[in-house]
Amino acid sequence: MGIMSAPRWLSPAEQRAWRTHLALHKLLMHRLDRELQEHSLSLNDYEILVNLSESQGRRMRMSDLADATIQSRSRLSHQISRMEAKGLVVREDCRDDRRGTFAVLTDEGWATIQRVAPFHVASVREHFVDRLTDEQLDAIEEAYAPLVEQLKKLR
Repeated sequence: MGIMSAPRWLSPAEQRAWRTHLALHKLLMHRLDRELQEHSLSLNDYEILVNLSESQGRRMRMSDLADATIQSRSRLSHQISRMEAKGLVVREDCRDDRRGTFAVLTDEGWATIQRVAPFHVASVREHFVDRLTDEQLDAIEEAYAPLVEQLKKLR
């Protein structure tokens, strides 16, 4: 992105779309996080549990988990420490690489994701999926997927 001589201000339609996107994102994440708190989890906790539960051996290198959850390594390390205190995950050294560390889902973490997932999926359906038509969902995916890929490259 280079220096521009004058900003390209958003048109009224672009501004409405952008602000609607921001409002939806903030309100939906707040709602989902709040509902997960009823199960003593944050949205970040849940995202980590999902990633670990879907990984081979229910484990991931910390660096890969940070990338998957779009967090800095430092922030993820603090998050994993909090989750270790709850008994949801443990850290294990990587035998092949002394610098590497795995985050590993514990039996308690596995039981937690199995117990909470049905509630979370119902919440996602209630507040998002079931409020849209199949065509709208397809359009969202079509519009957002290239943006996600481009932003991942910039990380």
